[in-house]
Order: sequence, then C-alpha cells, then structure tokens
Amino acid sequence: MFARRIVVVGTGYVGLTTGACLASLGHRVVCSDVNATKVEQLSRGEVRIHEPGLTELVQEGIAAGRLEFVVGSAGAVAEAEVVFLCVPTPMGAGGEADLAVVEAVAHEVRELLPAGCVLVTKSTVPVGTSARLRELVGREDVPVVSNPEFLREGSAVHDFLNPDRIVVGSDSQDAAERVAALYARLGAPTVLTDAASAEMVKYAANCFLATKLSYVNAIAELCERLGADISDVTEGMGYDRRIGQSFLQPGPGWGGSCLPKDTAALLQVAGAVDFDFPLLQATISSNARQRERMVAKVVEACGGSLDGVRLGLLGLTFKAGTDDLRDSPALEVARLLAARGAELVAYDPGLRGDEAALPPEVELVDDPYQAAKEAAVLVLLTEWQEFRALDWNRVAEALQGPVVVDTRNHLDPDVLRRAGLSWRGVGRTPVAGGPA
Repeated sequence: MFARRIVVVGTGYVGLTTGACLASLGHRVVCSDVNATKVEQLSRGEVRIHEPGLTELVQEGIAAGRLEFVVGSAGAVAEAEVVFLCVPTPMGAGGEADLAVVEAVAHEVRELLPAGCVLVTKSTVPVGTSARLRELVGREDVPVVSNPEFLREGSAVHDFLNPDRIVVGSDSQDAAERVAALYARLGAPTVLTDAASAEMVKYAANCFLATKLSYVNAIAELCERLGADISDVTEGMGYDRRIGQSFLQPGPGWGGSCLPKDTAALLQVAGAVDFDFPLLQATISSNARQRERMVAKVVEACGGSLDGVRLGLLGLTFKAGTDDLRDSPALEVARLLAARGAELVAYDPGLRGDEAALPPEVELVDDPYQAAKEAAVLVLLTEWQEFRALDWNRVAEALQGPVVVDTRNHLDPDVLRRAGLSWRGVGRTPVAGGPA
C-alpha cells in the first residue's frame, strides 16, 4: 500500500477519528479546522472529545510525524492527493440537510486543489451531493467521491479500524479505487458503486436502525399491556440470524447526532421526488411518542403530578461512553419533566457542567448519590455501566421515595429489591422493593 498525502477538513468526531486512524495506517495526514484554539490544543495532543483510544492515536500520529493540525483548509490542500470533507451537515429548515459548510469549503478550495486530487465527502450528505459538488468545483481533473462513515460514538476508533464494510462511490472508477486503497490494510469487504448509491447506503442504513429501535419500543409497550417480558422477547428474536441481537434494546427513544437528522433528511429527499414514505414517518412519530411515554411512567411513579417534585436523574448524554448531548433522548425527557413542574438534579459521568446544551432547569451534581438525595423518584436515562455498580443501599437511604424508573432496563431489579427499592422498567413487570 502506498502512503498518501491526505487533508481532512473538520476535526469533529468524524474528522478527527478519520485523520488519526488514517495516520495510524501509514498515511501523512493534515487535519484543518477554522477554530484556532482547537487546532492549538490538538497540536499538543489534547483531545476534548470523549472517545476511547482517540487521544492515544492522535499523540502517536503527531510523534511519528504523520499527523498535523492547521488553521483553515486553503493552505493545506495545495499538495494533497485526497481531501476528505468531514464538516457539519446539520438539520436545516423542514428537516433538510444543511450543506452550507460543505459547499463553502468546496468553493474555497476548488482552485487550489492540485490536478488529480480526489475530493471525498465523508460527512453524511443527501443523494445527489457528489453531483452538486462536481458542478460547484467545475474541474474535470478533480473527481468527487462519496465515502460515508459508519462510526458509533463511544467506539469510533474501533469501528474505523475494524469496519463491517467500506463503501466508496464515484462516477470515476479510478478515483473510487484510489480511495478504497487507503483502507487496504483493514481487509474489510469493499462496496464500489456510483456516488448516488454510496450516499443512499448511509441513509438507508441509519433509517433502518431507527425503524428497528422504534419497532422494539412499540413491542415493549405491547409487552406491558399483555404481561409479556421484552427481555425474553428480544432474546428470542435476536437468535434469528435474519434479525440479529443489535438495536433490540428498548429505551427512551433514539437520538444523537445522526439518526434524527438522517431520518428527517431522507424524508425530505423522498418528498423531493414525490415519494410518500409512511413507514419512515411512523418511525419518527413513534420515537417522539416514546419520550412522552417515559414521562408518563415517572408521573405515575410520583402519584399523578410532578409539580414541585424533586427528581434525581442518572445520565443525560444520548448514550453511555460519550459526552454528546445532541438530540439526546435523555435530555429531551428531562426537558419534558421540567415542563411539568419537576425539580431536576442530575449526574452524568461524561459531562463537565459547562456544556452549552445543558438546560437551566437541570442542576448538574458531581456524583450519583447527590442526584438521589431527597428525590421522590430516581430516573435512569443513560446506560452508563457505573450505575449498575452503585451502592444501592446508600441510594435508598438518600432517596425520599423508594422508586427507581429505569428507562433503559439497565439495572438489576433484584439488587434494587434487596435494597428496599421498587424498580420500574420498559416492557417488563415492575418489581416491588422488599427483603430477599
């Protein structure tokens, strides 16, 4: 494998992981960002993203001379063989993906790219974006390639270096093969296709996962009404190889930086070609309803009203192992609880307390026992592993009321019962507190 000169534009989750991992594969990588303070921190090997293994890879890349960070993309691309666009594509008006940053970067670098350089979209972009970028760049000697990422926050480094598949799409076969060759050492199955199909793969995959999660949440509610146990049901389902065991855990709804915006964007794409997509619309509507359903569980546990009721919250990030609050179902449930008059005290091991997304209605404390102190009900919203290992006798002493609402089915009901606490989960029969 030949080492390539690569520029990665953007140093968020995707960009920084992409740059550090490509450097670890032997390529020479320059990561650019518009935030000068961030570039200075990264140049010192300081990574502020909560992502296992990422700090080590960044520091190793810098030490080996294969990874560097610069301000702005214009100067960096002059000698690049491949340029990855890893910039934000947030949800815009009506759910449509906002490509303003992607297009701005393409416009900025189009005259600076050397002949033969490949421009790669790594960010999640709507079908047809590669074609739009080709027109915007307006150069026959600069091919555009779609190479979508499939990284999960909290395991992004592992996912990059151990991929299920590599998807590369372009109308230029040579350009697609050059990008695919960057990953040759990983030995992953590679799908070489046209640009539109590669762009569609990412949306189709994420929207399928969202549908699977909404489906299992609906089955969990049905289990509650029929007296079945969702844990046993999903175990029985998961052994079917056509279904698999992943994404079968019920919870307060799906969220994060990808699924909400990708489902909304695919609906917009479908609408643009006059395609009605009721299945995907139902997936989104069901997810919104799931958050309200978690609130209803807490209201019931509090006797019918939350007005002035103190609640302890365990977890606010959208998933354990991250510090990400973007479209967090936990945070949305917290907002809904506050809107009903609850006083909220929360603990999350991934948060520092200075996150701009934290609503003023939530008081963030330094440990879970403070969150439990004098709370009428304790509500688990994010599945941090350390919550299973809490001293539940100490939690019971701190609580004003004896009820724990576990929206992730994360805790052991028997452990809580022995501590005198009642456990209420999702899709399972409640367990009353009492002696063994």
